[in-house]
Amino acid sequence: MNNRLFKSGARAFALSAVVALGIAGCASTPETTTTEETSSSTETTTETAESYRIAIMPKAINIGYFSAWDEGAQKACEELGASCDYIGPNEATGPAQVQFINQVIQEGYDALVISAADQNAIVPALQEAAAAGITIVTSDADVAAESADARLVSILPSAADRIGTAEVDWVAEEVGEEGCVTILSAAATAANQNVWIAAMGPYLEATYPNMSWCGGDLESATFYGDDDATKSVEQFNAILSQYPDVAGIIAPTTVGVLAAAQEKKAKGASVAVTGLGLPSEMAPYIEDGTITKVGLWNPIDLGYVAVYAAVLGMNGEFDGSVGSTFSAGDGSYEVVEGGIAYLGDPFTFTIDNIATFKEIY
Repeated sequence: MNNRLFKSGARAFALSAVVALGIAGCASTPETTTTEETSSSTETTTETAESYRIAIMPKAINIGYFSAWDEGAQKACEELGASCDYIGPNEATGPAQVQFINQVIQEGYDALVISAADQNAIVPALQEAAAAGITIVTSDADVAAESADARLVSILPSAADRIGTAEVDWVAEEVGEEGCVTILSAAATAANQNVWIAAMGPYLEATYPNMSWCGGDLESATFYGDDDATKSVEQFNAILSQYPDVAGIIAPTTVGVLAAAQEKKAKGASVAVTGLGLPSEMAPYIEDGTITKVGLWNPIDLGYVAVYAAVLGMNGEFDGSVGSTFSAGDGSYEVVEGGIAYLGDPFTFTIDNIATFKEIY
């Protein structure tokens, strides 16, 4: 189960049956409740894996993207015979995650798979977890590069420059390679967002001479919705107010791009919107022509591969060193500089394929 899912319609439909069982994610009452799923062992399970207890921690549990991420993690846990709990905060901030990391330490988990809501704020807590013998794998969003020793490996969707440059290409296509564009991002502390945005800046300037960043530079063109639907709508309207001639908005966050599409439709705005979105959430806006294209990787794979990396690490079969490799399902992954293993290129969703993928995640 890896990102090659996108290359085969038959495999995509097969996966939909798995995702349909859990795409809504695990419910949790605010700040206190953990959702436990203890999976039975399969024929491939080792005796060691059967005893592992793994915490699966998203940036925030109430985001659909992370429900899909957890579905992949739970699938891997079932295959490996590990007991995996989906726990985390209701707001995507570092301090909120720290409370749950401390819980992971106190309850003696064996491993933690986490999407970092803040690349710096959670590091001391992760270091405490590592010192307590907990194996840590970051997935979807990593800690700061200088803190990479706090985890075994990071499972990321694509090389950062590719995610950023692809989104610039999408918006350029929609605006006819002319006009100024802005970015509606998640939190200013979100490491993955910041790296993608940093790659967007010089690429747009070098590749599209008739395009520019509204306000004259990347910083002026970047707005933060904090992965909150209400704030993202407010920031969308702030963009239109501050830059009435804006041609396009790139939202490299599933919460932000959905909010932008909804508000664009409600206002009848002419601005082009693209970015990273869940096909199940974006389908209505692609199907009615509000937007033309969004992209993403498979969050299910991010969770799935991360759990495999954690278990193999605990088993002593994988050390996360540069050049080392490991397998998860039918995929093989190599660790590159920075202690990162990438899934592959982002995939785009348009009117031609959205009907298929909206049924998957």
